[in-house]
Amino acid sequence: MRVQASAEHYNDATQRWSARGRWPARWIAVPGWRPDDPGVWAYRLAFEAEQAATVRLHVSADERYRLFLDGQPIGAGPERGDQENWFYESYDLALSAGRHVLVAQAWWLGPAGPAPYAQMTVRHGFLLSAEGEWEGRLSTGLAAWECRRLGGYRWLIPKMAWGVGAKVHIRASEFASGFERGEGNGWAPAAAVADAVNASIANEQPATWLLRPAMLGEMFSERLHVGVARHVQAVADDATGELPVRAADHLADEAAAWNAMLAARGTVTLAAGQRRQVIVDLGDYYCAYPELTTSGGAGASVRLHWAESLFEAPEGPDKGHRDRIEGKFFRGAGDLFEPDGGPGRRFETLWWEAGRYVEIVASAGGEPLTIDELCIRQTHHPLTPAATFECSDGRLTEIVPIMVRALQMCSHETYMDCPYYEQLMYVGDTRLEVLATWALTGDDRLPRKAAVMFDRSRVTGGLTQSRYPSRVRQVIPPFSLWWIAMVHDRALWRDDAATRAEMMPGVRAVVNAFEGWVNGNGLIERLANWAYMDWVPAWKAGVPPGGEDGISGPINLHYLLALRLAAELEEIAGEPELAARCRRLADRTAAATVAQFYDAGRGLLADDVAHEHFSEHAQCLALLGGVGDAAMRGRLAEGLFAADDLARTTIYFTHYYFETCRLLGRMDRFMERMGLWFDLRRLGCRTTLEAPEPSRSDCHAWAAHPAFHYLATILGIRPASPGFASVRVQPQLGPLAWARGSMPHPAGRIGVDVRSRDGRLTGSVELPAALSGTLEVNGRSIRLAGGLTTFP
Repeated sequence: MRVQASAEHYNDATQRWSARGRWPARWIAVPGWRPDDPGVWAYRLAFEAEQAATVRLHVSADERYRLFLDGQPIGAGPERGDQENWFYESYDLALSAGRHVLVAQAWWLGPAGPAPYAQMTVRHGFLLSAEGEWEGRLSTGLAAWECRRLGGYRWLIPKMAWGVGAKVHIRASEFASGFERGEGNGWAPAAAVADAVNASIANEQPATWLLRPAMLGEMFSERLHVGVARHVQAVADDATGELPVRAADHLADEAAAWNAMLAARGTVTLAAGQRRQVIVDLGDYYCAYPELTTSGGAGASVRLHWAESLFEAPEGPDKGHRDRIEGKFFRGAGDLFEPDGGPGRRFETLWWEAGRYVEIVASAGGEPLTIDELCIRQTHHPLTPAATFECSDGRLTEIVPIMVRALQMCSHETYMDCPYYEQLMYVGDTRLEVLATWALTGDDRLPRKAAVMFDRSRVTGGLTQSRYPSRVRQVIPPFSLWWIAMVHDRALWRDDAATRAEMMPGVRAVVNAFEGWVNGNGLIERLANWAYMDWVPAWKAGVPPGGEDGISGPINLHYLLALRLAAELEEIAGEPELAARCRRLADRTAAATVAQFYDAGRGLLADDVAHEHFSEHAQCLALLGGVGDAAMRGRLAEGLFAADDLARTTIYFTHYYFETCRLLGRMDRFMERMGLWFDLRRLGCRTTLEAPEPSRSDCHAWAAHPAFHYLATILGIRPASPGFASVRVQPQLGPLAWARGSMPHPAGRIGVDVRSRDGRLTGSVELPAALSGTLEVNGRSIRLAGGLTTFP
């Protein structure tokens, strides 16, 4: 029923200029709503269809909604954005003749307190606009919509999972069962609270929602009965965080019933006064809505907490092997449900949970409690791999599912750094997630939204915010430089000139903002805000030496690389004068950086002006940015791989180390560094980690970037011209004997099959019929056309 709109609605050019962009519908809300009162409300409209009809609806809410027709779910939203990019979804409803009821469940947690960092808000409201003859009959502000508060909700602030917003505590005795069918008492007329207006051409509006059509489709959704009860224990109370899991305490005779219930083959009943802790291993990492159904159990409670792994101690970050639970401690966050004694009481959260392990703490009160069902409804952006990769080293292919799963679990209405903790879309993470998405799936919906939203996040002075959407503003200037790289990536990997042109003023604004920090010697000095670059253990808060209160080599080299990319973007945009300016600034920065930071004795670029600190980051950024002549670059390359005192790139920034390995043809070093990923299976991980152990987050998709390199570096498939109009294939096997695979392309599929024989490469390349390019192999350049080409 979901319809993907390509343009804003209600943009009638024949309207009077001051009325253009106004919707016929208006926003509605509960009368007497207060901004200090987070809550959940329902809106309903009963109506008659004289004959079967298909009705187009456009729906939004602040903060979120679920839409029902005659008690059946239709859709949910709105897609996350901000006040000036407030999204709405479009639906086609197939109505039969007769009476119907539309119901929306809408909730609002506010600008602070229980609200997620990633959830923006103006005020609570609900909006539905129908097209054609149904406009006046169904639209909010025109039709007779009613509303009521949905009781039974309380808010739990998670101690561990900061930034994700409140969890729910639901009391069935206060809950309005049947609200989705419009049932129950207490309904009253809703109040119109604001005009509905489009983002692009609304005129003279007070601060309000500026509406745009949703940029993504429906999220993937799958109802699953999964998990194994690995530990069942009698406990005295709900304070289980300091209880070690011990096999001696496991009630093995009860575990079978719990496992049957989890598999939808039975139920579990707790006698009056019983309390059980059950640790469920889902077997994989999931982002999912838990769905719990109970019968009986007045005065009972069921707590569902989620965790990525169990911990080695009641406090501290160590997790050890992720498969192991013996002797470890469950520390998690989640939701609490209180049955009321009735049959078939169904509980569901408002937002999804994340992790691999679920802890059930079920406590029966004065009567028995039966758990009829516990399942999950998996959700994420529909990211389905279309690429293939095989090679002679099975360690590389064994971790593909781990990287793909991490990328899926960090892909929702935005990309996310991690689904368990923050659920925020950061520029540094997102650039790598986008490259992996293009290489693996070819899907461009989420990559495009990411680039656009970062552009629209820019603050006074021109910099992007570091993470967006976010109600808590944060600026990391180096991430603004990576956003320039994102725009450059987009210019090469996708034929989307309109979006690129829209973002070019932002690219120029970032360059101009950085020029404001250039001192008299041509170097960036005292960078404002948070100068984060990488979680190097020896760097304070991830900031390289000199980055916070002085002059930093890596920061200036990063700026240099961004200027080179900006110059190429200006050339693509047809702005040679602006391209020349960027090259001039880059050359100035390169000369000043070499003069200040190059240590001729070591053949390395230092991180600080005293030449006391050196890093892989500085050498990689210098080589990627084209610093120095051939002799200097040779020394930098030699030092990068030979010096044993360099601060090493961690999992995230190793992407740029891998890019440098590709540039230098040092795939042996690429394979050596892949040890960080080969360890994931040894640790029992189902997704990629945020950082080397002890890692806070077990699911960080910035660490999925090797999946990109399998295709773009080992097989060597990369764009040769803007819009991926042509391809350059430059395979580099390093120590591998062979590799083969395919990458999705807008025109079809690019396949590469290559083998190493006596130091030379042989194999084939297959291109879609409409694509051409070059093959760089064995010191030769071979022209490629659509179809199969073999070499040598």
